[in-house]
Amino acid sequence: MIDKIIQEFTGKMTGMLSAEQSKAATEALQAVLQKYTIAEVSEKETGELLPKFIAAKRVEGCSEKSLKYYESTIRNMLTATEKPEQEITTDDLRGYLDAYQQTNNISKVTLDNVRRILSSFFSWLEDEDYIVKSPVRRIHKVKTTKTVKETYSDESLELMRDHCDNARDLAMIDLLSSTGMRVGELVKLNRKDIDFESRECIVFGKGSKERKVYFDARTKIHLQKYLNERTDDNEALFVSLLKPFNRLQISGVEIRLRKIGSELNIDNVHPHKFRRTLATMAIDKGMPIEQVQSLLGHSSIDTTLRYAMVNQTNVKNSCKKFIG
Repeated sequence: MIDKIIQEFTGKMTGMLSAEQSKAATEALQAVLQKYTIAEVSEKETGELLPKFIAAKRVEGCSEKSLKYYESTIRNMLTATEKPEQEITTDDLRGYLDAYQQTNNISKVTLDNVRRILSSFFSWLEDEDYIVKSPVRRIHKVKTTKTVKETYSDESLELMRDHCDNARDLAMIDLLSSTGMRVGELVKLNRKDIDFESRECIVFGKGSKERKVYFDARTKIHLQKYLNERTDDNEALFVSLLKPFNRLQISGVEIRLRKIGSELNIDNVHPHKFRRTLATMAIDKGMPIEQVQSLLGHSSIDTTLRYAMVNQTNVKNSCKKFIG
């Protein structure tokens, strides 16, 4: 690389310097490049900054799923802009986001997710002194329309429970609805993780963060009944209904719940809806939002607020009480 730069320099200076002056200038330039700029030139050419960023996020505890999403999102941007990271401008990123939205017809929520990932990447570059200032700083949060997310009614929950034709599905629905755990946390549980005496268990959430969740007496009874009926020796808490009784996967839970919903004509039955239902119910009954945040394992309280739908009847009653 040094030789290439020196050759370009001497070529441009041809006819302007004597042979002696050219030699002295070449030696001086070579000394300067060796001392200060080799690393920067190498970074721009090899494009090693993205792998370094991914490695840093992995050390911070990001899951492999998140890391793959980060890497693909950032690499798509780098491919589209065709520039080294240090040369990318705010206009480049605005143009990329605009084109990406129009080409893929994505929602504003998805677009803002892309913006946040790019912001994280360039902020890291700034912190690590690869760039002076993040070009994403002047790109503001994408305004999104807030929609009221659906929750299960008490009637729907009871219908699903009554419709279960095996102990496993009943215990699964009870555990999801009483703890609000993620489906990914559910399928990782083992039998030994359940503390029936205290009616609690420890789950491992995003970023391998562990937290306690609590279940009710009904869940305890149905879960014990399911485990007592099992004849396999698999350590997993939930397994398939047929041999060889493998650990139940996320797709298995989703398919089973979707089938129950279809048979009962209940729309949009999926595991995450149990989580949102619990958050809404807890807030409606007066549970402090900070405790709901802890229960659900959210790092940001804003995430908890997005999960919960405030009951308008409670708002009306509070308005009469405190204002009217």
